[in-house]
Amino acid sequence: MAFQTYSLFVLSVIMISFGHVENRLNLLQLQNDIDKLKADFNSSHSDVADGGPIFTERLSGWTERNEKRIILSQIISMYLKMLENTDRSKAHVRNISEELYTLKESLSDGSKKIEDLKDLTKLQMSDLKIQRKAVNELFSVLQKLGDTSSSHKRKRRQFQRLCKC
Repeated sequence: MAFQTYSLFVLSVIMISFGHVENRLNLLQLQNDIDKLKADFNSSHSDVADGGPIFTERLSGWTERNEKRIILSQIISMYLKMLENTDRSKAHVRNISEELYTLKESLSDGSKKIEDLKDLTKLQMSDLKIQRKAVNELFSVLQKLGDTSSSHKRKRRQFQRLCKC
């Protein structure tokens, strides 16, 4: 199945996960709009199945709600980028775009986190000044990591005490 074929699934996951489905009618309208978009993109073409899905496979590895916000914000941005080059005079394209923009706004913290990750990959770790700064922050980073792992252990211990397994 293709990019367009998974559109409804991805949008449904996003909307349901973040409380943007007021009623089933909204999702049914989106389904109709996505069907029209599929026709625009000729998504029944034989090459669509090549290589498997592009988004849904990636979603399965992101399990925590905050993690999902990060990946979903990036996926929404990619859909919006794709729709920039489509005929905006078509009502179904406008409807889908508007819904995606609304969802993107609700995921804005995920977009910020994506930018933080991108910025980290751009750091020149061979630069002596960057290395000095990094060394100065190392203990603090390790403390934060320790805080994170100890809170997970604490939650596990609390669960084990509560659980009569």
